[in-house]
Amino acid sequence: MSRRRQIYEGKAKILYEGPEPGTIIQYFKDDATAFNAQKKGTISGKGVLNNRISEHLFTLLGHIGVPTHFIRRLNMREQLVRQVEIVPIEVVVRNVVAGSLAKRLGIEEGTPLPRTIIEYYLKDDALGDPMVTDEHIAAFGWASQEEMHDIADLAIRINDFLSGLFAAVGIRLVDFKLEFGRLWDGDFARIILADEISPDGCRLWDMTTNEKLDKDRFRRDLGGEVEAYQDVARRLGLLPEGNVSTVLDLETHRKARGK
Repeated sequence: MSRRRQIYEGKAKILYEGPEPGTIIQYFKDDATAFNAQKKGTISGKGVLNNRISEHLFTLLGHIGVPTHFIRRLNMREQLVRQVEIVPIEVVVRNVVAGSLAKRLGIEEGTPLPRTIIEYYLKDDALGDPMVTDEHIAAFGWASQEEMHDIADLAIRINDFLSGLFAAVGIRLVDFKLEFGRLWDGDFARIILADEISPDGCRLWDMTTNEKLDKDRFRRDLGGEVEAYQDVARRLGLLPEGNVSTVLDLETHRKARGK
């Protein structure tokens, strides 16, 4: 597929004009950022793994009736998605105390929550993505009350499904970030799941050892980021078991094939 016009470049992905109206090509980068891009680095092959993991999770969510922007994966680093108007709110679903919640409330990281908590953050890097409430969202018109009901309902449904999916492969879904968009049909818009779901935006802990299998390995200088992402993909059945070399970089793959 020929390269099309670039629409946007974010911290982890580049968006290109799609082949048909209403579509976008989403390219997954190896760039890694933390603390609102104050820490930057590269995790070799991360984009390939996140593309595969997100494709898998979005496909399964679609099978249970969760509306998403995902259409199909195009290659190792790109997928075709529906163009949506992103709601400027990051939705964080928490099952276990970790990260900023532990710091804010002084509760020990790893403490199970008595019930799932949903938090909202305004998507604004310059402001550090501040936490907001339903009242803020309604007052400033970032989303309607009906849209927020849909978002909360979908977030809980996604959490229930993914928690069970990961638990089945020995992973605890500690918390994760979701983004939603408006899919317009004339004057009518409906809320659908957008962006990605991958170890970049999830806290995933081994259920036996509590080993971190997500971007916290980069945030906290633990090392082994690629191995952790590969482990998640392997447990989900997306990579072969054992010491089989895995293609992580498209250019290396092409050179190895003599192209």
